[in-house]
Amino acid sequence: MIEVRIASLAVDSRGQPVVVLAPASAEQGARRLLPIWIGVPEATAIMLAVAGEAPSRPQVYDLMTTLLDRLDADVEKVVVTRLEGGTFFAEITLATPSGHEVVDARPSDSIALAVRTGAPVFVAEAVFAEAGMPDADGAGDEQSQLAAFHEFLDDVEPDDFRG
Repeated sequence: MIEVRIASLAVDSRGQPVVVLAPASAEQGARRLLPIWIGVPEATAIMLAVAGEAPSRPQVYDLMTTLLDRLDADVEKVVVTRLEGGTFFAEITLATPSGHEVVDARPSDSIALAVRTGAPVFVAEAVFAEAGMPDADGAGDEQSQLAAFHEFLDDVEPDDFRG
């Protein structure tokens, strides 16, 4: 598993939001980016949480966080586990009074919840191998790499990642 962080939120040429994940540490191998297409509500929720802004009324992820708090449960981690037919799958691991629970979830929902709770996000190495975008030359600063990746997003479609 590779721990990741949100490198950016972008919009592709069709106006579809994309969350771009990158390894949290340079020690985890060559610079790679993992694009995951998400919905507009999920992108908005992630953006608000990353910016530290609170909506005027609780969103579903705020409600989820409140419910977990009331049930004395914590989000231990989020893992993007696999990619099947162009669809990413994730799991949320909860620490509850009765033990650990693993819940199947969409990556976008999992990431939105992780950002709110401060839980780490991981991606299976096989997912990065299949859908990650390696840095072509390994050089350049992060901003120039992200700029090049955003140019790539202008021409790519989600179907390009279907096996």
